[in-house]
Order: sequence, then structure tokens, then C-alpha cells
Amino acid sequence: MILKLTMLIIFFAVMVAIGFYCRKHATDVNSFVLGGRSVGPWLTAFAYGTSYFSAVIFVGYAGQFGWKYGIASTWIGIGNALIGSMLAWVILGRRTRIMTQHLNSATMPEFFGRRFHSNGLKIGASVIVFIFLIPYTASLYNGLSRLFGMAFDIDYTVCIVIMAVLTGVYVIAGGYMATAINDFLQGIVMLFGIVTVIAAVLNSNGGFLEALNRLAAVSDETVSKQPGVFASFFGPDPANLLGVVILTSLGTWGLPQMVQKFYAIKSEKAIKKGTIISTLFAIVVSGGCYFLGGFGRLYSGSVDIASQGYDAVIPAMISNLSPALIGLVVILVLSASMSTLSSLVMASSSTLTIDFLKDNIIKNMSEKKQLLTIRILIVVFIAISAVIAIVQYKGNITFIAQLMGVSWGALAGAFLAPFLYGLYWKKTTAFSAWVSFLFGAGFMVCNMLFRSHFPAMLQSPINAGAFAMIAGLLIVPAVSLFTPKPETSFVDAAFSCYERKTEVVLKRDLGD
Repeated sequence: MILKLTMLIIFFAVMVAIGFYCRKHATDVNSFVLGGRSVGPWLTAFAYGTSYFSAVIFVGYAGQFGWKYGIASTWIGIGNALIGSMLAWVILGRRTRIMTQHLNSATMPEFFGRRFHSNGLKIGASVIVFIFLIPYTASLYNGLSRLFGMAFDIDYTVCIVIMAVLTGVYVIAGGYMATAINDFLQGIVMLFGIVTVIAAVLNSNGGFLEALNRLAAVSDETVSKQPGVFASFFGPDPANLLGVVILTSLGTWGLPQMVQKFYAIKSEKAIKKGTIISTLFAIVVSGGCYFLGGFGRLYSGSVDIASQGYDAVIPAMISNLSPALIGLVVILVLSASMSTLSSLVMASSSTLTIDFLKDNIIKNMSEKKQLLTIRILIVVFIAISAVIAIVQYKGNITFIAQLMGVSWGALAGAFLAPFLYGLYWKKTTAFSAWVSFLFGAGFMVCNMLFRSHFPAMLQSPINAGAFAMIAGLLIVPAVSLFTPKPETSFVDAAFSCYERKTEVVLKRDLGD
């Protein structure tokens, strides 16, 4: 217990110290929210990866999908690396960085407002962010209760409060730069932790081949009558597995807290390096999490899914490891959750301040007042998310749990298509963005409230979220073709940032 507590205290002390160290980098809105748009490839790539993967992934999704699909759940991690990380950086990275700076936008709603010349779009997007990002923030605490209960035997409420307070301290003190540096350190913990835990779990089951053989011997006729299905290449349900891959991979393209990482990156060189680093990080962390979860069925004697739920799978796998390894896992999950929490509250508070309160509610809002408001809202959002998590846990209110489940799909379903087309296609209209907002958010809310009336395939919020995103990619161009075109001069001015000439050394470009 002393060893585990010491590891935890050192971890928290370093996080807070970095927050206060970075105070000098958080003197105005641009530096507080975007780090002055001068963040290097390593910090940006790790910030992207650690914001992507939280306790929801390590404890919840890895346990749930590992149990459902066996070793084939590793495909989710591969999809996260190739689609959610590599392709996102390649397709969105440069254009996001260039156009957001050209339009002087610090948030995703502000981008929509300036790109489509519509203050209404900006306000609408900020409302969607507020409604769906808060329950998603609250879901980050999920999974911590079992790990803390196993490792320290303390109440879930206590660990929520500790995590919320310490995250708030370093984010309020140091802003984006503090979160980026902490994300880097937390990312190192996650990389080292997941590799170590996988090795320990496989070793406790006789090694990789023995564990795979034992997994092949597991059968569950309620899932599939095919022998060895949980050790097979595509698992027992490839169709639903594909839905999970799409939601968890393509979804990052439309999430404000993820896309905002591209706003802050320093240079072209940093984008290229960041693409490689982020992809490798995702392969190890996400691939490792789902690979580990794929062996969950070996612990069926220790887990009763009906009464304990999928969140009990990963804790059961690590409960017999050494105290040092259990302490490492707790810090790993804390790292994943705190990094994502800091990213989410930063996105929520900056969006509400810059896109909703500024000029709409509070006229002539000074730089100093904006910065103070963002810091106050960080406290408010962290407090709200903590209260929601505690109420949901104590009261087991299913509505809150369901809202957490649909929030990712609603955000990505609403924003992905208009953001992507807004970067690439001049003919994208403001009306098509509105339709995408209403369809993505509305479809997911209807799915939550009237799920039994949906087709069987779409009754899963995972599949519904994937459908909302793909549908948006079809809706935006279709609606744009039949709605009033944006003013040519305005659009040309927005896209002129891509045409600006810049000199490149010969080793980078041979020229003519």
C-alpha cells in the first residue's frame, strides 16, 4: 500500500508542478487555449493520443469488446491508429492549421462561424458542444471506481474528487501548454504501462501461444457455435465489429477536443513528424488495450457479466499482479483519464466563452475578461462532470449513462462532415452545415429515446453513431448542391490561405 500511494503522490505532484511552471505561457487567450500556435510534434502527437484514449477505452471498451469479439477486437486498435490517427493527421492536419490561423479561429464553432459567415452556426455548434461534451466528460470517471477499490479500498467519490481537483489545478494554472507537457509525460506512462501489463498478463497465462490456445478452447453458443471463434481473425460478429472501428476511428475527425490539437501545431515539419509519432502511439496504446481485452474470456470464472458488467473484466485480469504493477495500472488509467479530461474541459470552456458569451451575451469582452471567464468555466465544467459521474454511480440513473454513450456519435455526426468539406470544398453551404448539425445530434438523441423503434442494426448506439457520421458525409454535399451558394468573393478569401506562396529549400522540393 505504501508503494502504491507513493507512486500516486509523485504522479500528482509532477502534474501540478508542471501546471504552475507553465503559468508564464498562459498570459492571453491565444497562448492559454492554443499554446501560441507554437507546439512541437512530440507534444502535439502525445496530446492527440492521450486525449483520444482514456479510461473509457482501457477499462470500458477494451473489456466490453474484448469479451464480445475476442482477439479480433485488436482490429479496433488498428483502425484507431490508421484512420483515427494517421489519416486524420494527413487529411486534416495541414489544412486545419492553415485555415484556422487565416480565419483567426481558436475553436471549432468559431471556425464554422467564420468559414460559413454565420454567427448562428457558431452559436448552434457551441450549444451542441455544451450539451454533449459534458456527459462525455463525466464518462471519463467510469472504470476508475473498480481500479481504485481494488488497489486502495477507497470510495469512488473520493477518487473522482481527487482527479477532478488536481486536473483543474494544472489546467487553470498553465492552460494548453501545461496540458500538452503533462499529456507527454502521461503518454510515456501509458506506453510503458500497457506493454508491461500485457507482458505480465500473458505470462500469468503461460505465454502468448498458450493463452491463445486457451482462448480458442472457450465457447459460448449464445454468441457463436463456431469453435475457437474468440481466437479467430474476425471474431464472432464482423459486422458489428466494423461499426465499432468506424465510430472509434472516424469519430475523432469531428470531435472538437481532437481537431483543436491541429490548431496549435508549430510547423509543416512538426505535422509530418507528429503524424508518425501519433500513429505509432495509437498502435501501441489502443492496439495494446484491445489486444489485452481480447483475452478477457480467460477470466470468465472471476467475472459475472450479468451482475458486474464489462467494467469488471480488466480489473479481474490485473487483480493478481504485483503491487507495483497494480500501482502502474492505476497511474496508467489516471493518466489516460486526466489527459482526456483536461482536453475536454479546455474545449468546453473556450467554446462557451469565445463562441457563446463573447459578443452575444457579453459585449466588448476584453482579453483579460475572456481569460478569467475560461478559467472560471473550467472549474464549473469539471465540477459538473464530477457531480454527474457521482450521481450516475450512486443512483445508477440509466438516462445519464445512455447520454454518455451517444455523446461521441452526436458530436462527430454533427461536425465531421461540415468541418471536412469546409476545409476542402468551396461549394459547401451554411445550410448544409445546419442540416448536418441537426441530423447528427437529432439522430443520436432519437436513438437514445426511441431505440426499440430503430432497425436492429442501428439499435446499438455504436452503430448508430457510425451511421450518423457516414450519413453526414453524404448529406452535406447533397444539400450543398441544392441550396444557395456562398458568396464567391468571401469563399475565395477564405481559401486564399492555401495559395499563398512560400519558399522551400531544394532538399524539400526539386521545383522545375
